[in-house]
Amino acid sequence: MTSLRIGVIASVAHRTPPRGYGPWEQVASSLAEGLVRLGHDVTLFATADSQTAGTLRSCVSTGYEEDLELDAKVVEALHLGAAFERAAEFDVLSNQFDFLPLTYSRLVDTPVVTTIHGFSSERIVPVYAAYDDIAHYVAISDADRHPALTYAATIHHGVELDRFTFTERSGEYLLFLGRIHPHKGTHRAIEVARRTGLPLVIAGVVQDQAYFDELVRPHLGPRVSYVGPVEPPERDALLGGAHALLHLISFAEPFGLAVVEALATGTPAVAFGLGALPEIIRHGRTGFLVADLDGAVAAVDQIGQLDRRACRADVELRFSAERMVAAYAELFALVASSRSIRPSRSTVANRTDASLAP
Repeated sequence: MTSLRIGVIASVAHRTPPRGYGPWEQVASSLAEGLVRLGHDVTLFATADSQTAGTLRSCVSTGYEEDLELDAKVVEALHLGAAFERAAEFDVLSNQFDFLPLTYSRLVDTPVVTTIHGFSSERIVPVYAAYDDIAHYVAISDADRHPALTYAATIHHGVELDRFTFTERSGEYLLFLGRIHPHKGTHRAIEVARRTGLPLVIAGVVQDQAYFDELVRPHLGPRVSYVGPVEPPERDALLGGAHALLHLISFAEPFGLAVVEALATGTPAVAFGLGALPEIIRHGRTGFLVADLDGAVAAVDQIGQLDRRACRADVELRFSAERMVAAYAELFALVASSRSIRPSRSTVANRTDASLAP
């Protein structure tokens, strides 16, 4: 494959890769480092404390979520301006940021491939629609494709397997890992733990303080513990030591990176089958897709029947960083080779399609 000059535009909410929470930054990091290993000339636009084997360009010292003295809009404006001022230096720009970079895309000749990490609201869809004629959109799951948009590919996120330690023996606690927010269902995890009699460990950033104070904090004690945001080593240990990950969401999850990370350590997941979860969990093999709390309780009782090695093997097959990077590299080469290309829904096949069959 011909070496390309690729600019990867990361979010500047957190460092790339993140110390704790930061799924967008983690994906941007895995992509950038993987592209470097493939021999591409990669420039990562991220915070100054970010780490990369490529070239780092930055106009902000640290993430605005980590330094509350920073103004997010100011930081993002400077960040994107700096990236697009250098657009001519690249064969392609990989937008791992959000919809805002699209507003710069008609001002440069360099094609922009935008990964849509989900839709926070229908209100942002008009921005994507306004640039649909020149954009190259990547969906992170088939479930998250919006009918109003045209996509160049579906590319599932991948994880760096050497960051997750396979644990053969099942643990004795349940785990909730993610944003502490009503949509993520922390309170439902607490109820399932109570009904199954297993301890629960809660890890993640508090995004809704009122929700935490009302429905989570009163339950903390010997059987339910909150350990806060966790950095990679502790995250790995928590995931691998769990009996099961509980992912009892109430929204259409665009992907579910924490679920893949759990499977990478061998820990099965119990989840509501919303959004992309049926694309990730093989029901009855790597976890259980359930419809309600009764189903979740029953599923936890059956977790011991699952083969933890099968969970790890499925991630190796379908959700490795290498697979993800290869799919992006193929798309970038296609886009760079013909800057006038019109994306279509079948331009690049999702490399995991064949493996989704039962």
